[in-house]
Amino acid sequence: MFEPTAVYTPDPTRYESMRYVHSGDSGLQLPEVSLGLWHNFGDITPYAQMKEVVFTAFDNGITHFDLANNYGPEPGSAEKNFGRIMREYFPCHRDEMVISTKAGYEMWDGPYGRGGSRKYLLSSLDQSLERLGLDYVDIFYHHCMDPDTPVEESMGALAQAVNSGRAIYAGLSNYDGPTLEQAAAILDELHVPFVINQNRYNIFDRTIERNGLKETAKKLGKGLITFSPLEQGLLTDRYLNGIPADSRIAHDGRFLGEDALTDERMGQIRELNAIAQQRGQTLAEMALAWLLHDDAVTSVLVGASKPQQVLDDIAAMNNTDFTDEELRRIDEIAGA
Repeated sequence: MFEPTAVYTPDPTRYESMRYVHSGDSGLQLPEVSLGLWHNFGDITPYAQMKEVVFTAFDNGITHFDLANNYGPEPGSAEKNFGRIMREYFPCHRDEMVISTKAGYEMWDGPYGRGGSRKYLLSSLDQSLERLGLDYVDIFYHHCMDPDTPVEESMGALAQAVNSGRAIYAGLSNYDGPTLEQAAAILDELHVPFVINQNRYNIFDRTIERNGLKETAKKLGKGLITFSPLEQGLLTDRYLNGIPADSRIAHDGRFLGEDALTDERMGQIRELNAIAQQRGQTLAEMALAWLLHDDAVTSVLVGASKPQQVLDDIAAMNNTDFTDEELRRIDEIAGA
């Protein structure tokens, strides 16, 4: 175990303000709000800024930190940067954390740098552990379905990751219901602790309601952690009066472009914002609360580039009750 090389003393009351939920039928508990280190922990972000975001998250009971091999930019840099934070400030707190990573999307050139093959998944996990400076991760996910690889091979690789001690639990990400059911049966037969699915889900994006993932996960007793809860910032009040100079659209168009702000979408955002105001919440708080009220959802992954954003996201836990009329109206506005 590394010795910390810098001083950081976590808030001793950090667990009091967070709720923890079992991931499906498993014994693993996750915080209702987890921190995703997608594109705010790459090399374009100042290290001090990343460090303060992690400090704020941990000080407020966020114990789960989610990565993938290709998170950056550049690919791999999020794991490298988080590994540095762990080494310098958190080695004494490793057992208080759930750290996850994934492999599936393209990470390096050639035929072995993507997909679901045993070769790729296990090689990628070794590289992730080296970047993180860890002996193991708590959850290792297959990041996406691969139609060119037998599901049995991909699940066998997850089994090897767990059996070798390089991961404690297995997870699946971006699967649909039928493939989830097939994969879960294989993992059960292999006695692999598969406990969670990670999928995109928010008021606007209802894919997992249509492809069977949400229903199947609940039926099988598997957890569900959701990403993009704010639809890349559209489910906030950021764009109600135009495009701010410091917004994602203005300075980083990789994931959200100006063409997303159609008249129809803006109308939906304004109507949802009105409901949020009636509830005494910001639109972002309501969007997160809408996910947290759902008993199929274990945890919501949030991204943050500033400490205050972490605190704002946690505030959504203060009111997760919705009337039937509010839920009906939200579905109607979203076209669900």
